[in-house]
Amino acid sequence: MIGVFDSGYGGLTILQQIRERLPEYDYLYLGDNARAPYGTRSFECIYRYTLEAMRYMIDQGCTLIILACNTASAKALRTIQQHDLPLINAQMANGKLVNVLGVIRPTVEVVPSMTHTGHVGVLATPGTVASDSYRIELEKIAELSNLPYGVSRSSEIFKSSNPTLVVTQHACPMWVPLIEAGEHRSPGAEYFIRLYVEQIMERDPLIDTLVLGCTHYPLIQPQIDAVLREIAATRQLPPCRTVAQGQIVARSLEDYLRRHSEYADHLTRGGSCTYLTTDDAQRFGDAATLFLGERVHAQHVEY
Repeated sequence: MIGVFDSGYGGLTILQQIRERLPEYDYLYLGDNARAPYGTRSFECIYRYTLEAMRYMIDQGCTLIILACNTASAKALRTIQQHDLPLINAQMANGKLVNVLGVIRPTVEVVPSMTHTGHVGVLATPGTVASDSYRIELEKIAELSNLPYGVSRSSEIFKSSNPTLVVTQHACPMWVPLIEAGEHRSPGAEYFIRLYVEQIMERDPLIDTLVLGCTHYPLIQPQIDAVLREIAATRQLPPCRTVAQGQIVARSLEDYLRRHSEYADHLTRGGSCTYLTTDDAQRFGDAATLFLGERVHAQHVEY
């Protein structure tokens, strides 16, 4: 079974795209809504919460887990992969292996190919921005290619002709609480959407590719796009596109399973999906229905 974990509802945007691309597998979605949001919590706290959730999902039969949360991917993924997974896999039976994947690396592998100006923006939670994960991962790609930061010979990574890649990250602390509260279409939300978009474009007017570095943000993508069009028209700037992560992560997972039969062979294929939450199940189901456009029945769990 494939597990998809998020601190709240945002990972549903990832799950939806994965299921559309890989409908044959069984899925388990876990939202740690009782302790959301993660964006302002410490590294140690997020690591502990994420590891607890991962162990629970493994106990439920998940052998491949997607951290569909940029904050968890930024603050917990590497420690779990390097420290905890070797111990967990040593205890697994029947030749099974467990792996945990994030959403940041697949994104940075393709986003630079989308920019023409070489200027990329990242809108994310305070925790993701503080981790500096997007910049770090971009630098790693450049180092693996033995080239200066922002330049690569691999057409699969960088297709931009620009000699450098400029990355500007900006925290949006109010967006997740507004979305989680169902207030993302309110006048108050419109104010904060405009505020953060204008702030990052003021910092670098040459940004032409804007990563939505939180899986909640696709729910306000139309409003973000509207503000960007207005800014471009008013200031005579290049058009700026927004990039959501769902399709990127889904394509990356499909490729991963094709290359790693040691995981794919142990995944069950029944086309089912189970929704779990650490908070109220009815509230989660109602909110998830808005995210997915279909009725969702969830179960409350404790671990």
